Amino acid sequence: MNILVTGAKGFVGKNLTENLKNIRDGKNRTRPALQIEEIFEYDITSTPEDLDMYCEKADFVFNLAGVNRPKDPEEFRKGNFGFASTLLETLKKHGNKCPVMLSSSIQATLAGRFGTSEYGLSKKAGEELFFDYGKETGAKVLVYRFPNLVGKWVRPNYNSAVGTFCNNIANDLPITVNDPSVELEMLFIDDLVEEMFDALEGKEHHCEFEGVETVRCDDGRYCCAPVTHKATLGYIVECLEKFRDQPKTLMMPAIPKGSFEKKLYSMYLSYLPEDKVAFDLDMKCDDRGSFTELLKTADHGQFSVNISKPGITKGQHWHNSKWEFFIVVSGHGLIQERKIGIDFETGKPYEPIEFEVSGDRIQAVHMLPGYTHNIINLSETENLVTLMWANEVFDPAKPDTFAETV
Repeated sequence: MNILVTGAKGFVGKNLTENLKNIRDGKNRTRPALQIEEIFEYDITSTPEDLDMYCEKADFVFNLAGVNRPKDPEEFRKGNFGFASTLLETLKKHGNKCPVMLSSSIQATLAGRFGTSEYGLSKKAGEELFFDYGKETGAKVLVYRFPNLVGKWVRPNYNSAVGTFCNNIANDLPITVNDPSVELEMLFIDDLVEEMFDALEGKEHHCEFEGVETVRCDDGRYCCAPVTHKATLGYIVECLEKFRDQPKTLMMPAIPKGSFEKKLYSMYLSYLPEDKVAFDLDMKCDDRGSFTELLKTADHGQFSVNISKPGITKGQHWHNSKWEFFIVVSGHGLIQERKIGIDFETGKPYEPIEFEVSGDRIQAVHMLPGYTHNIINLSETENLVTLMWANEVFDPAKPDTFAETV
């Protein structure tokens, strides 16, 4: 299959072409039905001769070329309607009836505040041009009306408020939110790309529109990506400020699979300046070694790393309900745990249980609630490095930690 992508250097075009290359080159094996031979990347620097050759050879066309923010409103029609006409005429010239996808906009509904949108009017005209082309030639036409498109590589300070917020907050620049209650419907680029793969496989999703609302239906005239997210501007900024503060708080907010927050965090990270990609952690050092908190979560505890110098014993405490994993990743050590209290059968303290641990055989050892525990560096020359997970974030006001020698 040969695929033509117009607007290949734009936000959607770049993401789509790079992911098509992953399939073509065997790096993405999630779509075994797709066999891609050539990817024709057409953009503003391409020539009419390039377009002619691409239209002759293409087996599928993604028309993503368009104008979003021209200086002259007339450029909307030239960029969004004029090029589409050229593309379709070139396909007809070669008798190429391959499927053609059109990237349109929710503004083409001309509903509500979009009723007088020059951009929306130009997109609507482009849609009708494609539908007419489909009727005339019998070619399959897929018209997508996209909501706000977001994700990595969105150009800030252009046509995406979310992209601007991500960029400015990541770079400590001011933002302006006139009405935090305004709700946006967002389509993340990775979800859009998956829908484009569905379209290539003939499994596109169809819909109609009630105003600006997408209504899924199998026989719909239009197409849509099935996964979008809605959030207010206020909530978006609140999330981004938490992401910005994470290197200081170490708190990772809940990011369930497929969630808006997970996708927004990925987008935010793509705007980090070089001097924020790495950040220092607070190493609490003494003559025994060091202890460093790595990551905290809202509901899944926290991670830390402990470094013990040769011969050093650490711990010697117990918890009521807190439990931990100790995972030695370097060095040679001994973990001891002893149940608190007296063994009624013997009248003596309980016998400790022991685990010899080493970075050469990585294991996770439970620190049991109600057991005092320690970790001893058995080496005379090497540090003992232990990754530690606790089921709850440490609360200095209620530490649930009580000193007692094993």
